[in-house]
Amino acid sequence: MYSKSIARHRRCRTTKAFTLLEIMVVVVIIGLLAGLVTVRTRSYLVVSKQNAAKVEIAKMVEALEAYYAVHNRYPTNEEGLAALVEKTQSFPDGLLNKVPKDPWGNDYVYNCPGQTEVFEIVCFGADGQEGGESENADIKSGQ
Repeated sequence: MYSKSIARHRRCRTTKAFTLLEIMVVVVIIGLLAGLVTVRTRSYLVVSKQNAAKVEIAKMVEALEAYYAVHNRYPTNEEGLAALVEKTQSFPDGLLNKVPKDPWGNDYVYNCPGQTEVFEIVCFGADGQEGGESENADIKSGQ
């Protein structure tokens, strides 16, 4: 009687466990799903950074227009965007609190005169270099 209960106990114990193969299959499936989620999420992050750059450029364009309204000129290339931060009698706090960095941590480029406009503000994208596609694409104020 004692040997029958031990045999039954062993049979029950072995049927409740997962095999190494089953565990490996589950881990591989989870890894594949995590990879897909990462790729999809990365594209959303790139688009959100590009949109943030467009919003910051639009704010700087508004500040440049206000600067023009007061001084009857746009800042020179030498003055750059730093002219928007300077405190003046007309703007005791400056037009901007600080000159922002683009979402990738690079400086925006200010050109006066611009290629097609009176001035332009350029963000060179993720690579920080002129030109490029996708996440490395340039974002300009005239776009």
